[in-house]
Amino acid sequence: MSDPNGTVLRHASERPTQRPHLAAVVEDRWCHVAGALARRRGWVPRVITYTGYGTPRRVRVLARLLLVPPSRADGPRAPVRDGDRRGLWSYLTLPAPREAVRIAVGGAVVDVETDRAGYVDVEVSLPDDAPLPPGRHDATFTTTGTTTGTTVTAAVLVVGDDATFGVVSDIDDTTMITGVPRPLVAAWNTFALRARARRPVPGMSALYQRLAADHPGAPFVYLSNGAWNTAETLAGFLDRHGFVAGPMLLTDWGPTQSGWFRSGAQYKSDSLDRLMRTYPEVRWLLVGDAGQQDEDVYVRAADRWPGRVVAIAIRQVGRARPAGRRDDRPVPDAPLVHGADGAELGARLADVLRP
Repeated sequence: MSDPNGTVLRHASERPTQRPHLAAVVEDRWCHVAGALARRRGWVPRVITYTGYGTPRRVRVLARLLLVPPSRADGPRAPVRDGDRRGLWSYLTLPAPREAVRIAVGGAVVDVETDRAGYVDVEVSLPDDAPLPPGRHDATFTTTGTTTGTTVTAAVLVVGDDATFGVVSDIDDTTMITGVPRPLVAAWNTFALRARARRPVPGMSALYQRLAADHPGAPFVYLSNGAWNTAETLAGFLDRHGFVAGPMLLTDWGPTQSGWFRSGAQYKSDSLDRLMRTYPEVRWLLVGDAGQQDEDVYVRAADRWPGRVVAIAIRQVGRARPAGRRDDRPVPDAPLVHGADGAELGARLADVLRP
């Protein structure tokens, strides 16, 4: 889809390449029936915005439309972050698929449609004569379909062409103690624990603040397999505990076009490749934990993008030990350090990141 003021590139997931998986068909049918019943009761679409990112010439904008009762559609704002809400409630949502939305950012105005789960994930090319300067900018989302006139503003981080350093950080067990290696503990922390009861990994916010001070203007991107449903809670957590602000890249929770759940490792790999292409001059510090597959994903990214990963930092979780190199994994093309918390990782990164 194109527009005189800009160009929209649909997310790859929107391009049909195969017959949908049965799980996706069932989910879509359920959402269609539940959505029709909700609309009959007066429910309307509401725009939930996420922080986007890009360059002076092209930006990626992110949002989701959910159906909500009229009492919750009370103005041009995203839902208030509730620090006392249990995590389970974040997953009880009803998407608004195939809703028309108009996006305005910089000098570009484009019309798009939400996908099967209510998401907007598009890249917008800006007019050649009106690039955006580095910094935070606003993108507006206006519903133009069944409900018109509702406008919400989202932040977009524009990274300058002179940026040469950036940080990609996992969230669970890297910034926030979740206990992913222990499924029952992770489930309790994710679904039952109240948002304000979540605990940060010691020293990680201080490490990120120090990195931001040493590299002014460096982008910080939080890449996680966590669901977009929890974006508000996660954003509030990161802000409350002093982490450097930056876009979050999360996943759609539930069935996909090809299976019951998406591959977390593949999602992270694809997202890293996209960041590498978006910012060809940036060398990235990749930070994750040993509780999932972060080390393997990061090492393989360093192999695919020689010279583009300045270092890999892995937080040890519980009794986990640094993973030994497997025969099928390449030798890291970047220094690899391990530590129990932000202080240990910072000490071991000090020599690595010294100019």
